[in-house]
Amino acid sequence: MTIVIIEDEVKTAKALGQLILSIRPDAQILSYIQSIDGAVTYLLENDQPDLIFMDIQLADGLCFEIFKNVAVLSPVIFCTAFDDYAIEAFKSNGIDYILKPFSRENIAQAIKKAGELKNFFQRNNKIMPDFDYLLTRTGENTGKSSFLVFKNNKYQTVPTENIAFFYIKNETPTIMSFDKVEYQITQSIDEVHKLLSPTQFFRINRQYLVNFSAIREAEHYFLRKLIIKLTIPTEEKLLVGKEKATAFLSWLENR
Repeated sequence: MTIVIIEDEVKTAKALGQLILSIRPDAQILSYIQSIDGAVTYLLENDQPDLIFMDIQLADGLCFEIFKNVAVLSPVIFCTAFDDYAIEAFKSNGIDYILKPFSRENIAQAIKKAGELKNFFQRNNKIMPDFDYLLTRTGENTGKSSFLVFKNNKYQTVPTENIAFFYIKNETPTIMSFDKVEYQITQSIDEVHKLLSPTQFFRINRQYLVNFSAIREAEHYFLRKLIIKLTIPTEEKLLVGKEKATAFLSWLENR
């Protein structure tokens, strides 16, 4: 089995390569690639591998740009720290979507799946699986529809569509509704993030999880950051770091 690893963090890429070889000693790591441009050049100039491991965010943008510039014929296992791109990943030859930090078990399962798919399509004289079919089987995450809150000695539900953003206020996870009412919640921002539709909410930083409908505009800021302005004013500036800026703009455009 020949493998290419597309990952901009060198240590992570090498660790992944070693893990793959410990699982499949017969595998051959053909190349470690850190950027979109490097991946496009490699795939244009070389025979495509049996399998590609690919991070979502690379040094020069989102990996999906690779698929716009070259025909990727290899099945792809996405290994990423972000859970916002699963649908797009399965549209891009994705056969598995592994969240970092990855483990030996989930890498082994992904490699096993790749081998099983290869054997199946070889037996049935097909080159590639029907990824649109796989996509429909996966389904889109529509997210949690409401949150139970306790306010003024009463329990009530807040529809998710009425929530402008979640944020940390005085170290407490808090909902801000579009009518500017705040509700404290028991879940952490990390836990809430997992419950929401990735097409509707974006984690712009550690403190804020923002509804698309609440975003008024985004502007360039110092050091390749973005400053986000919402329909509801916030006390502090809402900044998206340079490592997330490309993903955020892609989310705005492609949701």
